[in-house]
Amino acid sequence: SLRGSWRLRSGNGSVSLRAEVPGCVHTALLRRGLIQDPYYRFNDVMYRWISLDNWTYSRTFKTPFDVRKWQKVNLVFEGVDTVAQILLNNVTVGRTDNMFNRYSFDITSVIKEVNFVEVRFLSAVSYAAEQSRCHKAYSIPPACPPPEQKGECHVNFIRKAQCSFSWDWGPSFPTQGIWKDVRIEAYNHYHLIYFSVTPFFVKSTHQWCLEIESIFDVVSSKPIAGRVTVNIPELQTQQTFSVKLQPGEGSIVLLVNINKTSAVEAWWPNGHGKQTGYNMKTTFIMEKGYQIEKFSKAYFRTVELVQEPIPGSPGLSFYFRINGRPIFLKGSNWIPADSFQDRVTYDTLRLLLKSAADTNMNTLRVWGGGVYEQDEFYDICDEIGIMIWQDFMFACALYPTDQNYLASVRAEVLHQVRRLKSHPSIILWSGNNENEAAISSNWFSIPHAKREIYIRDYLMLYVKNIREIVLSEDRSRPFIASSPTNGLESVKEGWISQDPYDTHYGDTHFYDYNNDCWNWTVYPKTRFASEYGFQSWPSFSTIEKVSCAEDWSYTSNFSLHRQHHDSGNFQMLQEVGYHFKLPQSTDPVKRFKDTIYLTQVMQAQCTKTETEFYRASQSEIIKGEGHTMGALYWQLNDIWQAPSWASLEYGGKWKLLHYFAQNFFAPLLPVAYEDQGVLYIYGVSDLHVDQKLTLRVVVHTWSSLEPVCTLAKEGVIIKAQSAVPIYKESISDVLERCRNCTRRSCVITFCFVGEDGLRSPTNHFFLSSLKDAVGLEKTQLRASISKQDDTYIFVLQTTAIAPFVSLDVGSIKGRFSDNGFLMTEKKKVVVFYPWEPTSVEELENSLTLTSLLDVF
Repeated sequence: SLRGSWRLRSGNGSVSLRAEVPGCVHTALLRRGLIQDPYYRFNDVMYRWISLDNWTYSRTFKTPFDVRKWQKVNLVFEGVDTVAQILLNNVTVGRTDNMFNRYSFDITSVIKEVNFVEVRFLSAVSYAAEQSRCHKAYSIPPACPPPEQKGECHVNFIRKAQCSFSWDWGPSFPTQGIWKDVRIEAYNHYHLIYFSVTPFFVKSTHQWCLEIESIFDVVSSKPIAGRVTVNIPELQTQQTFSVKLQPGEGSIVLLVNINKTSAVEAWWPNGHGKQTGYNMKTTFIMEKGYQIEKFSKAYFRTVELVQEPIPGSPGLSFYFRINGRPIFLKGSNWIPADSFQDRVTYDTLRLLLKSAADTNMNTLRVWGGGVYEQDEFYDICDEIGIMIWQDFMFACALYPTDQNYLASVRAEVLHQVRRLKSHPSIILWSGNNENEAAISSNWFSIPHAKREIYIRDYLMLYVKNIREIVLSEDRSRPFIASSPTNGLESVKEGWISQDPYDTHYGDTHFYDYNNDCWNWTVYPKTRFASEYGFQSWPSFSTIEKVSCAEDWSYTSNFSLHRQHHDSGNFQMLQEVGYHFKLPQSTDPVKRFKDTIYLTQVMQAQCTKTETEFYRASQSEIIKGEGHTMGALYWQLNDIWQAPSWASLEYGGKWKLLHYFAQNFFAPLLPVAYEDQGVLYIYGVSDLHVDQKLTLRVVVHTWSSLEPVCTLAKEGVIIKAQSAVPIYKESISDVLERCRNCTRRSCVITFCFVGEDGLRSPTNHFFLSSLKDAVGLEKTQLRASISKQDDTYIFVLQTTAIAPFVSLDVGSIKGRFSDNGFLMTEKKKVVVFYPWEPTSVEELENSLTLTSLLDVF
């Protein structure tokens, strides 16, 4: 291994320091105290000089073996970010130009007993600009990001995380560094490079089989024969094969039939069953050289993307069948967890992914403007049942297709598919993010006469190259060329459809920041909602770490600087203003905190309304639309401390939206909406069996904790994995039945109660905007805290109904069992799960309780 301490120096040698590998220039400078936190205040712009310089990593190392005894010695980089020349003992052994590729350089003739290795980087910013300049035939838009992103230009000319030059939720930090493992490998005869296991279920024989693929570098000039034994003890399965390795890149593909008498447990997504994996040992005994033992896990799961005609609807379905069972995909979109990938530890990933699973999510889309995630990311998803929609790393742009570029992309795709295809969590490969739509809707104002050139490039990249490689390397899961797409209809229309946002086909992305988000009629009744969302600000405790007192107002330079989405801060206030009174406090810091709170309430309530609409649409077709089978909101996590669409703040703290997700993604949920003066309640279920339940509908006046009327509808049948209407009543009848009620003075809550303690979350439905609510009183909220085992119990008490009760313990790491709720009872118990040691005293000192009437 060549991990550890290297020397790092700037282009002219004026800065020289020790640097950790894996790592990058920014984190090295930060560790040595040469720069402040890059995320602090305006440092993203102040530190632009770092990415404009050309940095060099170097170190000496002793070879720990006798070089003369080995036929082949390689210098292997799992990841180089991005453009570099690699020298060993002053001899150039190779060059890199793709962050997503694995590079192996033959150093057999160059390596000595003591060696000096150098990685000379070229600024990604200047390289991208130069590549763009050289592309003289026609331009490849977009040239630069919008000004509010404060980013760099021509990111589509470099194979690097596209968001590293800035995005509408993230800063521009075009890093340089050795971002993954680096090592020396020496071997004789042959060496295993890739090993993968993919399951198939053979319907004709009702038997599972595994396809095991091993790819070797074969040094010998003649074929090498040998035996391979595969053993899965728990499934009483053992098979031995005679094999032959060809010189060069030798590959072996084995089909292992699982013993029919063994009961195979399949891998299921979160909420649908267990994530069973079986220990497997593969032993290679070849005629020459050593024996290789490979320990791995075998998982059994099938995936189909179903696109079929639907009775009563034009178009095609778009849903996923896992192990033969249609599954509604619930979840979000994943972006890089940090601008500096070396800071993303196993613990960072575990916390974020566990937070997704804890809110009943079963899917994340790894979005195409970031990175193919590290092995641990997919390992955790395999373990906790999070399905992954995996984009290839192309986003919101057109791309070149010259030979060098295509060769680099082909190597990238081959490497990533081979590296990742054993993971049962990955259920789909998707070619790019929004690039079909970009051409179709002409985002970049391309004149009609030039359109054909860009369509040709699109097909060349995603269809003739990426798709071809995926199909030849992995037959076990579906591929789509873009998102949003019309799926098979896009293919029929030559891969670029007239309208990729068509609700009758494929998936849609939908954003609307101007209409009232409580109005469900603005949402598309789509087959699959793979992106939608609303912005909010992260909590004050998160902002505080990267700002100072003069920044703490909604209109400060800092607040404007952090907002990378055009008119974002204004749009949030506008959306808040539809239903809530805007903060008027004369204390600027209180006003800022109140505004943050309201943006989080708004984001949570908006996303809840939209998600519930998608979930309730899964079983019906109305005017030819419906059968929605997926809801992935934008976005799960944050790359820095700033306003964004995320439900998890940088550092992992849950926004109110994330607490709401726990309920709106619940396996069993009643959903209400109003249509032309009638209240409808649907029963939504992801459970595998029908349920007989009681629907409880409770009406309160805002002015009293005692309900004005309660209705229990018994014997309601909620069908397995469906959404069915179970209750309807005109609002005027509800108000009359509950004699003291008007739309402004009353609120409806409802839930399902079943046998054996089965219960849905309690949902709420507002009959008017809360700014118009009559009878809401300012409450005295109190909390007493006690420790119980590893958790803390918060007993809350209120003197009046309190909407959107928020518990915030500042920067103490952890999460509550519930938050942002409507409190309609005197007492409520909430559990705090700490992620680090804390105490009752610490929690008491940090706790802020807020409800809607604390904002004034």
